[in-house]
Amino acid sequence: MRTKYIASSSLIVMGIGFLLTLFMPQNIAVRLLQGGFEAGLVGGFADWFAVTALFRHPMGIPIPHTSLLLNNRDKIINSLISAMETELLNKESIKRKLSQTKIFKALANGIFKLIRKRELRKTMITSVKSVVETIPLDKVSASLQTILVGYVRNKELEPIVAQTAVSIVESKYDEKVLDYALAYGKQWATKPDSEALLGNLVHSKLQEIQLGGMKGFAVQAFLGFMSEEKLGSLLTGMMISSFDDLAKPDSEYRERILHEIRMQLTTAALNPSITLQLKSWLDTKLTNPSTQVFILNQLEELRGQLLNRLSSEYDNGGRLILTGFRWMTSTLNKHESLVQKWEQGILSLIVNIVENNYYRLGLLVKDNLDQMDDQTLVRMLEDKVGNDLQWIRVNGALCGFIIGILLTVLHMLV
Repeated sequence: MRTKYIASSSLIVMGIGFLLTLFMPQNIAVRLLQGGFEAGLVGGFADWFAVTALFRHPMGIPIPHTSLLLNNRDKIINSLISAMETELLNKESIKRKLSQTKIFKALANGIFKLIRKRELRKTMITSVKSVVETIPLDKVSASLQTILVGYVRNKELEPIVAQTAVSIVESKYDEKVLDYALAYGKQWATKPDSEALLGNLVHSKLQEIQLGGMKGFAVQAFLGFMSEEKLGSLLTGMMISSFDDLAKPDSEYRERILHEIRMQLTTAALNPSITLQLKSWLDTKLTNPSTQVFILNQLEELRGQLLNRLSSEYDNGGRLILTGFRWMTSTLNKHESLVQKWEQGILSLIVNIVENNYYRLGLLVKDNLDQMDDQTLVRMLEDKVGNDLQWIRVNGALCGFIIGILLTVLHMLV
């Protein structure tokens, strides 16, 4: 320690100077130097004793009121903790400082400084790709299947089925299904094969009718007049015309069909047996091994798409990260009141944590100090404040030297 060497050197200089003046011819200059060296020696030795007495016994002699730090170790530690809690790190100052902190702004500035670097963005993308590639999708698919099965088994499906029925009617999905069925039926009826099929089917069924008397004669006369082609054309024409009428919003028959569909939906939704059958069907489907295979295939496809997207973004230098960050900050800036609300919530949480755990700071300091032995504690304090204390010894020797000269002059005058 350089200051300790300087302090010891000043004391040695004063001692040597005093001894030399004892053997030098006595005159005014020698007497002045002798008085200065003598007072400097006394002052330097006294300050050495005072500084040393703070940390240890001077010269190893257990003189009373020396080694003050060790003799008052507990008192000093408690005073240090008390000063830290009440003055240096009191809760009010922490709360005041936290209340002035702009969390989101500080985070945004810090993150933006990082992601401006192209290499860092590419490193981030590489890390994400590594994580995505190492995800065990077989285990994930098995877990998802287990979660779905557990959800279906433990969930009451009656409210869900009822709500689904209501949603179908409110969203007019029943009308969309009917329109789809009508459009498909009309498309099917216009096919030549369909016309022939209907003609053959109806003609054969009419021939199977066994009626006597006038009714039987009328049916046979009708079959003789209507060939299979004519009958098929008539039927398809009737079907197409009926489909067109049912597609009209103001059709009376359309309303009747929709009313019947809605009645059946409501009845099914309120029927416990149907809900039970649906639950059993879902359970059977979900527990089937093919379901896990299906989930695994979907996850593999999703991972492939994600990896391709990440590779493209890597080649692009991770510009999407900057774009996404700017969009997020812009969105938050537009909702300043919401951001302030979030900040206040986070700050309140931090303040509560500080208040509930503030005493732990003192305990931590005390625990760390208690783990130090006497020599380590003294060495630490000397390293931190010893340099400044050694200058007290230097100043004591110099001041003593000057005061000694002044006192010698005063003595000579008197």
